[in-house]
Amino acid sequence: MHDTTMLLIELGAIILGLGIIGRFAGRIGLSAIPLYLLAGLAFGHGGIFELSASEEFVAIGAEIGVILLLLLLGLEYSASELVDNLKTQYPSGVVDFVLNATPGAVAALVLGWGPVAAVALAGVTWISSSGVIAKVLTDLGRLGNRETPVVLGVLVMEDLAMAVYLPILTTLLAGVGLMGGSISLIVALGTVGLVLYVALRHGRLISKAVSSDNPELLLLVVLGLTVLIAGIAQQLHVSAAVGAFLVGIALSGEVAESAHRLFAPLRDLFAAVFFVFFGLSTDPGNIPPVIVPALVLAVVTVVTKVATGWYAAQRAGISPRGRLRAGGALVARGEFSIVIAGLAAGVATEIRPLATAYVLLMVIIGPLAARWTEPAVRALMPRLVPVSPGPSVQPPAGTREGPGAASDTAARADSPTQP
Repeated sequence: MHDTTMLLIELGAIILGLGIIGRFAGRIGLSAIPLYLLAGLAFGHGGIFELSASEEFVAIGAEIGVILLLLLLGLEYSASELVDNLKTQYPSGVVDFVLNATPGAVAALVLGWGPVAAVALAGVTWISSSGVIAKVLTDLGRLGNRETPVVLGVLVMEDLAMAVYLPILTTLLAGVGLMGGSISLIVALGTVGLVLYVALRHGRLISKAVSSDNPELLLLVVLGLTVLIAGIAQQLHVSAAVGAFLVGIALSGEVAESAHRLFAPLRDLFAAVFFVFFGLSTDPGNIPPVIVPALVLAVVTVVTKVATGWYAAQRAGISPRGRLRAGGALVARGEFSIVIAGLAAGVATEIRPLATAYVLLMVIIGPLAARWTEPAVRALMPRLVPVSPGPSVQPPAGTREGPGAASDTAARADSPTQP
């Protein structure tokens, strides 16, 4: 009974605190993500006050938060749009890998951690956080911008690349033979290919099967299907986030629109829990010894991610302002980096605190970079980012207002509603 009472008290305090933090962030025009993270850091292991009774519950809520973030992102696009993005964005994926995996690999080798740790730290610095970026794009009201499909294309390629990278890394860490590693890789690739095929060929049938005029039934069926597919994907060494995203793109039409409305409040709640949990699971005492290399990696990879977004958006014919917004949106790292660091901790014990410090910095810098990269570069280098007045466009009715409302108004020239 005592444990249950403490669980309710801690959960109530966490949710109430999230609401207060969110309102404060909205007042000062800042994304709430960094504040959620810092709040978790203050009340986690080694913090001001440790929350113990609700830790396991919050961990499960954090997993659900990532799944819902990617589900709703997938609902924004159809399977055919995904395939078109992959066909047009694969050169950007190669540039993304070269620019952002190299700093991590070089850092591990310079620190003397060996080649296996280099492969692991390369993944930490390479993969952007789909969960953080999805939340930031929503907060800034940029889901309808022209550069958003470019950002999505890069993120999806990274997520799908994890289906190849994680089995390879796991094989290297475990010292498994070539045959065992090959089997894991084939299973992972086959799973992703099968789900994509079903989404492309039978997406309408899936939408029809889950469709319901009863919102309660629709919520239960879509949520159950998403969590089930995410769990199966995780079991097969494919990211649960990839599974949730693929479920989202498999749904289309009115079903996708209705599901989006139903899940948006749940997404916001559990996404906030995810960022708090990340802070709760980080011991502040482990950060100072590795802060210098983490800062160096952060500075370098902010530049390389902005360069990645610029290149990808340039290939899509987007204006310089949109290219900078795409680059800034890609900066944040998060859930994948933590998973990779946890797998590799046995090879180099220093990699976990370094990755934690690095991700902590990038989760805080990421939303700021998404908001300020374009206006900052425009102010410092006006010739690089010329201001084009464009026609005056009123925001559509029902547009969500948030911390990025002002910047989104300035971004209308890059919106798909513009001729």
